[in-house]
Amino acid sequence: MTDTTFPTLSTPAGPVPPHAPVWNRQRASQMPSHRYRDAYSRVEIPLMDRTWPAHRLTQAPLWVPVDLRDGNQALAEPMDPARKRRFFELMVAMGYKEIEVGYPSASQTDYDFVRLIAESDLAPEDVTIVVFTPARRDLIQRTVESIRGITQPVVIHLYTATAPTWRDVVLGQDRAGLLDLILAGGRDILEFAGDLDHVRFEFSPEVFNLTEPDYALEVCDAVTGLWEASSDRPVILNLPATVEIATPNVYADQIEYMHRNLARRDAVILSVHPHNDRGTGVACAELALLAGAQRVEGCLFGNGERTGNVDLVTLALNLHAQGVDPMVDFSDIDEIRRTVEHCNRLEVHTRHPYVGDLVHTAFSGTHQDAIRKGFAEHRARAGTEGLPERELEWRVPYLPIDPADLGRDYDAVIRVNSQSGKGGIAYLLETEYGITLPRRLQIDFAHHVQRHTDTSGAEVAARELWSIFERVYLAAPGAGAVEIAGFETTGDSTMITLRTRDAETMSHHEGIGPVEALAEALSEIGHPVDIVGLHQTSIGSGNDSEAVTLLEFRSDEGTAWAAGKDRSVLTSSLQAVLSAALTRKTAPIA
Repeated sequence: MTDTTFPTLSTPAGPVPPHAPVWNRQRASQMPSHRYRDAYSRVEIPLMDRTWPAHRLTQAPLWVPVDLRDGNQALAEPMDPARKRRFFELMVAMGYKEIEVGYPSASQTDYDFVRLIAESDLAPEDVTIVVFTPARRDLIQRTVESIRGITQPVVIHLYTATAPTWRDVVLGQDRAGLLDLILAGGRDILEFAGDLDHVRFEFSPEVFNLTEPDYALEVCDAVTGLWEASSDRPVILNLPATVEIATPNVYADQIEYMHRNLARRDAVILSVHPHNDRGTGVACAELALLAGAQRVEGCLFGNGERTGNVDLVTLALNLHAQGVDPMVDFSDIDEIRRTVEHCNRLEVHTRHPYVGDLVHTAFSGTHQDAIRKGFAEHRARAGTEGLPERELEWRVPYLPIDPADLGRDYDAVIRVNSQSGKGGIAYLLETEYGITLPRRLQIDFAHHVQRHTDTSGAEVAARELWSIFERVYLAAPGAGAVEIAGFETTGDSTMITLRTRDAETMSHHEGIGPVEALAEALSEIGHPVDIVGLHQTSIGSGNDSEAVTLLEFRSDEGTAWAAGKDRSVLTSSLQAVLSAALTRKTAPIA
């Protein structure tokens, strides 16, 4: 019987023989890991028949960006009114229909911004405004005062921490005492705003993911009962992973437990608010949606306290990459990023999913080759199927989505450095200059580029690639030693005039074309060239294009390449032959 027991990473006592399995050679670090408890011992979830692993995401949730409140509180320099307004206008333009705009009882700036919305046409009628308040009567009253005059739908978001450590250390309340405090806040909201038909209520048991499941359920049911949640006026229950402390599957189990056991589930919009302390905020949100959540609070590009709130951009574009409409417009991702960076005074990381400067870029040679072939196949399918490229199924290797969906062009998809290969080099020359290199020339040119990048250690742009190409193939090493002084061709007859430093030589060639004639003429003056093949391409397009002839020839070391360039295809071919003849007897150019 096969032993399926997995090895542990515990360190055995005493010396370990060198032939021991790798897991037995692990050594304990100096990290005091014994000080911490795993999530399972802190929160036991009475859920053994979970169903979320079998579910799929087929539609976008309700999105709620909290950048203007939660994200703003996390900034070293909170947004001034102009920045808050610009950020709000961005989110409206992107299509968000519910936006948390501030914590009006926390600062005059936030209060004034809510009043600006109330007294202007800044918010469209179909955008729901969310304001945030703790369960304290005076703060609730000021929050309700801030929304007076807003005609759009409004959500008043009440929160209180419920986890044991917060109850004991911060609030000094036992379970019963804290429930009384929460319900008192809930009654205050009813007193001040219960008569406002366009106002709905939201409750967050802060640090839900560290709260005992039975107590979280008790509190949430008590709040929805107090607020008389109904299908006509549903209550939002927001279940935050305020501090990430477990793998995402644990959070999913917690959400499914609530989803299946809430007393008024049909009158509840189940919301989540994951943070990113473990770096798995996106995974927590996605698994929570599988587990029954309908609404997600987060920030654009993941701003927020500590490691941030869940990133709404990544979440939405993950759906897009799976064929699900995210219901938010990211078609100009760079403008979105610029606005968010301006408002937050924080840069988005170069490797940030979807939006970072390098996330659609390949430097690796094998990746570049696959991407180049993928683009070629995509264009070929468009021609075969008679459809625009944007209508075809996207299946380019290493690019999960088409950068054009986000308003990106293809200029930065492939970039060349010392890790790059022939495919990426060829791609850049083709996209920037229109030159199509034969495969064998790609291999040859890649060696020259590799020597250059190994020496410089820097990235090589398309313009520099073209400069290397000119130096290697177009500028013959012996330029000036032999020149084509003239040629005439009529039918099967060609006359070639060559000029050397000492004299001019004229020769006639019958029955062959100009290229072969030049090869014969060069051989007669001691510069033989054995042509293997010619390949025609061009630089640019239309009237401004120049012909480029790529010539493969036999040299003393095997086959080699030369090139010629001119407005005339014939002249470019003759220049390539001359370059090959002079290159043959010269050491390769680095």
